[in-house]
Amino acid sequence: MPVNAVGREIPREIDGRKLIPFGGAYARGPEGKLHAPKIPPLIKPGESKVLPSLDDAIEKAGIADGMTLSFHHHFRDGDMLVNMVLERLAKKGIKDLKMAHIALFPVHEPLVKYIADGTITSTEGSLNGPTGRAISMGKMKGLATLRSHGGRVRAVKAGEIEIDVNFIAAPTADTYGNCNGFWGKSPCGPLSYAMIDAEHADKVIAVTDNLVPYPALPFSIPQTHVDYVTTVEKIGIPEKIVSGTTQITRSPARLKIARLAIQLIKDAGYIKDGMSFQAGAGGVSLAATKFLGDMMRKEGVKGSFAMGGTTRYVTDLLKEGLIKTIFDAQLFDLYALESLRNNPDHVEVSSEMYADIHTKGAIVNRVDVSFLGATEIDIDFNVNVNTHSDGWLLHGTGGHQDVAAGSDFTMILAPSFRGRIPVITDRVTTVTTPGESIDAIVTERGIAINPRREDILDRLHGSPLPIMPIESLLKKVQKITGAPEKPEFEDRIVAVIEYRDGTVIDVLRQKKMR
Repeated sequence: MPVNAVGREIPREIDGRKLIPFGGAYARGPEGKLHAPKIPPLIKPGESKVLPSLDDAIEKAGIADGMTLSFHHHFRDGDMLVNMVLERLAKKGIKDLKMAHIALFPVHEPLVKYIADGTITSTEGSLNGPTGRAISMGKMKGLATLRSHGGRVRAVKAGEIEIDVNFIAAPTADTYGNCNGFWGKSPCGPLSYAMIDAEHADKVIAVTDNLVPYPALPFSIPQTHVDYVTTVEKIGIPEKIVSGTTQITRSPARLKIARLAIQLIKDAGYIKDGMSFQAGAGGVSLAATKFLGDMMRKEGVKGSFAMGGTTRYVTDLLKEGLIKTIFDAQLFDLYALESLRNNPDHVEVSSEMYADIHTKGAIVNRVDVSFLGATEIDIDFNVNVNTHSDGWLLHGTGGHQDVAAGSDFTMILAPSFRGRIPVITDRVTTVTTPGESIDAIVTERGIAINPRREDILDRLHGSPLPIMPIESLLKKVQKITGAPEKPEFEDRIVAVIEYRDGTVIDVLRQKKMR
């Protein structure tokens, strides 16, 4: 098998699908033309799009064996629509479905039985929790493909994911299909990740628990993309949008990581007027965002924009005038929703504009500094966010690859070990993001700068920060934890990890059960 640019063996073909090995972050350029959906049926004046029930909408859309269905993930662990739809399809005996969801979460555990019984035979989206574990165990007949947010947009536009029916969980929809996530009893904020599916799917069904008279304003998804509208009692639970913490960490070690990260970007010369950053929603990232605000006040600096999963800590910076704009593709708390509703400088953007490598310029390309996480990091700075060191597939890719490739200074903020399992290792279990896109690793036991960034190392000359080669950081960690036991795998490939350009950065094999 050919070996790709991060040293992973990639088969030339799996089940008739040809694979292109990853060659580098910007090694592969775009080719061909954009894929187009079918021309929709004629809608005559006075013709209603509203259907009495979800069952009627499923019937009207003509869902049959072998079709590809898509769903957005803005409700995260509070989503209710995916389970509703799949339960109905399973009762109808429909089989061999491809799930082109954005991401699945623990709430979607009921899908495990549909994976096992052949209702679902392949997936084209991120997997968090039980569904990923089922695929690691080899329960699914076909293949799982994991993509970044931008990579998924690219794949839809290129026709690599052809969506038969797209379901939009729409917090507000009118009778002609205009949708937004701002209002109603189940608001989720942006519908950014649903936009590309609505534009390219053959059939689009807006499912809402807040049907309003025409027109619903503002609209995130326009009427021109929606075939049918129907109602259910409730589409999602806004309070469960965040699957992790929305509180700043109280751990002294993790607070230290956040403080080191902010001092690092200051010493590297990034705390300056017009700076931009990508925020995160984990406890360490929230702390880093708060400390960044403190540093900006201290230095008298005002930034340009923030991007990422938006929280109150970012919206407070906007409210205070420390940044001019928030570009928002998904939010992580309801405080941020109020900002999106009321502040014209807090702007909903599509996932295409956010992160697609095959646009004429994604927002990630304009980010100065980004804070990202990891389950594992190796001495070549490759990062794993999909599997744990034990080999279980438990996480999606999100915007990790996109932000790392676009941001001028990409930092991984992570503890040096979790539960005595080292995060720094000689070789990650799975490569999600290539080391060439990672500029610094910040842990509570030291900081490693990628040797490729000679400019950063020059700027940091004389800094009191605990900067060391990553090999030294690895030795420090392994003195405490010892070398980790490596997981064992069967020969069968169960998942493909794509890079954002459509090449394959790694494959995941079925986990060997002991």
